[in-house]
Amino acid sequence: MIDTRVTVGSVELRAPVMTASGTAGYGTELAGYLDLGALGAVVTKSLAAYEWPGNPAPRLHPTPQGMINAVGLQGPGVQYWLDHVVGDLVATGATVVASIWGRSLEDYARAAELLAAAPPEVVAVEVNLSCPNLEGRGSIFAHDVSLSADVIAATAACGRPRWAKLSANTDRIIDVADAVMGAGAEAVTCINTLLGLAYDPTTLVPTLGAGGGGLSGRAIHPVAVRAVHDVHRALPDVPIIGVGGVASAWDAVELMLAGATAVQVGTASFADPGVAAAIQTGLVDWAAERGLPRLADIAAIA
Repeated sequence: MIDTRVTVGSVELRAPVMTASGTAGYGTELAGYLDLGALGAVVTKSLAAYEWPGNPAPRLHPTPQGMINAVGLQGPGVQYWLDHVVGDLVATGATVVASIWGRSLEDYARAAELLAAAPPEVVAVEVNLSCPNLEGRGSIFAHDVSLSADVIAATAACGRPRWAKLSANTDRIIDVADAVMGAGAEAVTCINTLLGLAYDPTTLVPTLGAGGGGLSGRAIHPVAVRAVHDVHRALPDVPIIGVGGVASAWDAVELMLAGATAVQVGTASFADPGVAAAIQTGLVDWAAERGLPRLADIAAIA
């Protein structure tokens, strides 16, 4: 019997495979396709301290190996999620990681404060740093070392371990990782979507209502592997959750060989809502074939 448990900072997960924020709704949407309680965790779509309408349509554009999305973080807000959603998600047996976002330090702080009332099954908070800072001329938090650290410091009121979700759209990802850990994060999630843009061949204007968007899917997997590798080599004691283009067990193994303790499955779930469970089974098979007693041992091979 393979021991599937992994530890991310102070959080022990029953398995290393999670859903990725923004690709599984608020969790219960996938309950009919797989046993959410068997996964490491369900990571919610990012929640703000308030209801947010998101971007104008169109919001999605398919690409040969993924998609560009400009949903714009639409959501009902933390309080609505606490009042109407999290109970049903917990009832599935899922371990939950709540993702939060904001447009200012105050937004992040308020979202974190609201999450202090979440049930104990919400074991961690993933802080989505890939958001525009409206107090800083629209710069992205995750591209700024000091701002990223400030956000993490501002979210301590959630009362839970915080994971900082980083961006590969900057050459300072290692500096940002170091800064957020110093500010109180217990782990980093690498990576968020890559900046992308597509034009319509008929109208000759951008296909998405907001102009550009975030590229996800198989196309970004090598970028994710490299980002995890670089952060791990520079900061070997930092727990890393690898995400980006994971669609098979081998994709997950690659991220773990590069230094990730756990992985998240995102865009692949749109094509196959049960793929996260299949990837987890594939990881167990891969470890068994090589005589590894624990999935946590995969990261120690390289």
